[in-house]
Amino acid sequence: MSLDQAAKPTSARTSKKSGFTFSQHMNELSLFVAILVLYVVFTSTANGFLSFNNQINILRDAATIGIAAWAATLIIIAGEIDVSVGPMVAFISVVLAFLLQWGVPTPISFAFAIVVGALLGSIAGALRAYCDVPSFVATLGLWSALRGTALFVTDALPVSIGRNDTLDALDRSVLGIPPAAIIMLVLFAIFAFVSRKTAFGRSVFAIGGNAHAAFLSGIRVSSIRVALFAIAGAMAAISGILLVSRLGSGNATAATGLEFDVIAAVVVGGTSLSGGRGSMLGTLLGVLVITLIGNGLVLLGINPFFQQVVRGLIIVIAVLANIQAIKRSMSRNRG
Repeated sequence: MSLDQAAKPTSARTSKKSGFTFSQHMNELSLFVAILVLYVVFTSTANGFLSFNNQINILRDAATIGIAAWAATLIIIAGEIDVSVGPMVAFISVVLAFLLQWGVPTPISFAFAIVVGALLGSIAGALRAYCDVPSFVATLGLWSALRGTALFVTDALPVSIGRNDTLDALDRSVLGIPPAAIIMLVLFAIFAFVSRKTAFGRSVFAIGGNAHAAFLSGIRVSSIRVALFAIAGAMAAISGILLVSRLGSGNATAATGLEFDVIAAVVVGGTSLSGGRGSMLGTLLGVLVITLIGNGLVLLGINPFFQQVVRGLIIVIAVLANIQAIKRSMSRNRG
């Protein structure tokens, strides 16, 4: 065999590897372009879109979606779904407001709220892991129970907390950046590291790819499923804390539809609903896309009901793009 002949397979493998890497990042690149296009369109059509105050509002809205979306990304990568995010955030905001009303120290109230969120999330995880209840059904039941409980104990009225220096600080910008956005980015870095650089993250991808094979290889599938939903509950609790700092009260009717924005952001970010594929960077860009669209439509004075139509179309288009990406990946693997 000549040197040229020996080099050809190596060159082919290198080319194939490069092409695969490029295709893996096509979704992120297209989302980045979409964000630039949205900025151009809304800057030229929506008055005040580029104003400093509006950019701060975009960051706050992105944090509300993003913090919950990091955990939702891992759940969907694992082949599951969580539709309880909105009521969880609202319920935790009510719990926190009552604790502060009763004079419980703020740090203890924060810690208790996060623990409650994790425990509530673990209930859905346990139903899925040990009782074989589909995660959609388990979290839908949690969605109804939490929303109903919060509305019942508050009579659908806000629960005022009075003045609280810690919560006020959480809503006060630091060098022009809302603390909620800083918390979102710190959590993003943590989740990105965990998803790609730890055994737990690799196990999540393995479960999403083939749960039975993951179990046979020694991965504790049930425990990881419970942990994922517990983490999601804790992230929803953090969002609930930030919501209280922003509104100055606990509100059972708040965060309505948040679960759909979270799922839309994750799916738009390229995470496969069938599990086994996704990235935190894609979700971050998906969060920005969903937030920018919502903000721009409000500034344009679009009817709120039609905004829901737009969000629905985005989810459908994203799912179709996901399906096509999976088909191309399967064709490439067969080739």
